[in-house]
Amino acid sequence: MYDTESAKNVSTDNIPEPKGWKILIAMPKLEEKTAGGIYRPDQLKSLEEVASILGYVVKLGDLAYTGEKFNTGPWCKQGDWVVFRSYAGTRFKVKDQEFRLINDDTVEGVVEDPRDFRRA
Repeated sequence: MYDTESAKNVSTDNIPEPKGWKILIAMPKLEEKTAGGIYRPDQLKSLEEVASILGYVVKLGDLAYTGEKFNTGPWCKQGDWVVFRSYAGTRFKVKDQEFRLINDDTVEGVVEDPRDFRRA
């Protein structure tokens, strides 16, 4: 479902440095075809990308996972695939790559292999 390499290999040129408690997430692109070989229409891909709940941690802000509520340590680190709520964060694109800036406490889980992950 997801093209995981598109998020892992993003260029860090001209992307914002997350500040404070923010985490910069690269959103994976959706594959053009389903596993059965059917091409996804652009409108469906767009809707799925907006509602996406999975992303790749590119950078952490300087205050991410500090403070009393994180006394057990960070929930994620750079290079992790994380799960968060559908419409969380500030969305933007640089070239053709979508990013989100989310709060550190928005992360709800870490995923080892995101390739077959789907929003229900």
